[in-house]
Amino acid sequence: MKKLLSISVFLVMMAIATGASAQSKEFKAAKSLDIQLSILRELSMLYVDSVDVQKLVRKGIDAMLESLDPYTVYIPEDDEESLELLTTGSYGGIGALIKKDGKSIIISEQYENSPAAKNGLVAGDTIMMVDGLSTESMKVDDVSAKMKGKPGTTVKFIVNKLKGPAGVELAIARERIHFSDVEYSGMIGDTTGYIRISGFTLGGAKDVRKALMDLKATGKLKRVVIDLRGNGGGILDEAVEVVSLFVPKGTMVVYSKGKLPQMDMKYYTKEEPVDLKIPLAVLVNSSSASSSEIVAGALQDLDRATIIGTRTFGKGLVQSIRDVGYNDKIKLTTAKYYIPSGRCVQAIDYSHRNPDGSVGYIPDSLTKAFKTVNKGRTVYDGGGVTPDVAMKQEQYSRAAVSLVYNDILHTYSVKYYKEHNSIDSPEKFVLTDAEYEDFVSFAAGREFDHRTATEVEFDQLLSLAKKEGLYDGIKDKIDSLEKSVKLSKSEVLRKNKGEIKSLLEEEICNRYYYQKGRIASIIRNDDVLQAAANAVFVN
Repeated sequence: MKKLLSISVFLVMMAIATGASAQSKEFKAAKSLDIQLSILRELSMLYVDSVDVQKLVRKGIDAMLESLDPYTVYIPEDDEESLELLTTGSYGGIGALIKKDGKSIIISEQYENSPAAKNGLVAGDTIMMVDGLSTESMKVDDVSAKMKGKPGTTVKFIVNKLKGPAGVELAIARERIHFSDVEYSGMIGDTTGYIRISGFTLGGAKDVRKALMDLKATGKLKRVVIDLRGNGGGILDEAVEVVSLFVPKGTMVVYSKGKLPQMDMKYYTKEEPVDLKIPLAVLVNSSSASSSEIVAGALQDLDRATIIGTRTFGKGLVQSIRDVGYNDKIKLTTAKYYIPSGRCVQAIDYSHRNPDGSVGYIPDSLTKAFKTVNKGRTVYDGGGVTPDVAMKQEQYSRAAVSLVYNDILHTYSVKYYKEHNSIDSPEKFVLTDAEYEDFVSFAAGREFDHRTATEVEFDQLLSLAKKEGLYDGIKDKIDSLEKSVKLSKSEVLRKNKGEIKSLLEEEICNRYYYQKGRIASIIRNDDVLQAAANAVFVN
C-alpha cells in the first residue's frame, strides 16, 4: 500500500512539475514579448530621432530566425512574388534582367521567347523612361518592380537601342514568365543523352520526363547523364518524381523526421518509370543541395546511378511555409530527411563549412556507415553525398573571377554583339587570336583585380617584412622577387587565356542564342561532363 501511495504521489508531483514547466515556458515567452513591446513603445515615444518601428521589428525578426539556421526566414507580403518564383519558377513580367551603368539602366539579358525578346529588346539597350518616369535617378529594384506585374497588363518604355535609334517607344504586355527546370537537354556524342536540371519547381519533373522521352525518341540513346551541379534544390515532391523516372513504382525515396509526429513522412514514387535499365550517371558538386541531394543520394542508395563529381552541399533539412497573419509567411525548418540507406545528408554542424558554405572537413570518428539497398555497398553520413567517382572541382583564377564580378566579360560581349550581326553555332563558335587580343586591350583599360594568388601572397609577405623591420635587410631580394611575380593586366589576361577565352565565348553565345547557347558553349570545355560520358555507369 505504501509503495502504491509513493508511486501515486510521485506521478502527481511529476504532473505538477510538467505543468509548471509548461507554464514557466509560456510565462517566459509572454514576458519576453511584453518587454519587447515596451521597448518599442519607449523608442517610438522618446528616442531623440525619428524611429521606423516596422523596420526595427523586421530586423529583430530576421536576427531571431538567423540564430536558428540559414534556411528559416520571414517572408513579408511584398516578397510574395519572390516566393512564387522560388516554388513555381514563374513570375509576371517582360522577361529581362537589368543593371545600373553609371546613371543609366541597361538591359543585361533578355530571355528567349519572352515579351522583351519579342519586342526587340537586347542586352545593351538603355531604358530612359518606364511608365512615364525617368530612370536616371531610379534604383535597379525600382525599375524592376515597374517591369513586373500581372500578366496581360502593359508597361511602357522609352529606349535608346544598342543597334538602332534613340528614343524608341515600346508598350510591352507582361506575360507569365516561366523558367523550365531543364536548362538544357541533348545528345553528347552519338549515344549519351544529357539533361541539365537547374532546380525543382512546381511541375518541373514533367519537364525532365519530357526531355528524357525526347532523347529516347532519337533511337540512339544508350546512357544518360543527369547534371545537378549548381542545383540548390526546391520542392521535395518534384525530386521524388525525378527519381521515379528510373526506379520501380512504389519505391521509397526519402523519409522525414520532425519534432511533431505529423512531420514524419515517407515519400514513395507514384509514377511509372521511363527506363529501369538504361545506364545512368548523376553529376554533382558542392553547390548541389537539398532536393538535388535527395535525387543523387537516393539513386546512389538504390544502386541505380553512378554519382560523379565532388561532395554535395550537405542540406538535409525540410522547410515548411506557414502563414503568420496579415498575408505574411515564415519558411521554417520542420524536419530532417533521410534517404533509403537510412543516412541523413545534413552536415553535422553549421559552423565548420567551406567558404562556399558546403560541408567542411568531417573526422571519420563522427561519421556512420550505411549500406546501399540492393548491392550492400558502404556509404557514409556526416554531410552531403560523396560521389562514387571523385572529380576535382574546377577552380578559376583570381583574374577570371574578377572579370566576371566586375561585369567586364558581359560588357565586352555586348560590344561584340553590336559589332557582329551573327556568329557560328554555340557548338562551333570560337574567338580568333586577334579577337582575343582585342578583348585584352579592352579589359586592360578597365578596373579589376588582376593579381595572381602568388602576388597576393607576396603583398602579404612584403607587408609583414616591413612590419617586423626586416624589409631593409632583404630589399634587393624582395625587389628582384617582385619583378618576377607582379604581372601587368595584359600579361595576366594572356597567361590565363584558356579559361578566360572559354568564359568569354560562353558570354558571347548568350547574346546570340540565349541561355541554351551559353550552356551549349560550356559543354565543349566541360571536363567533368566529358569524363562522365566515358565513365562506367551503374545499370
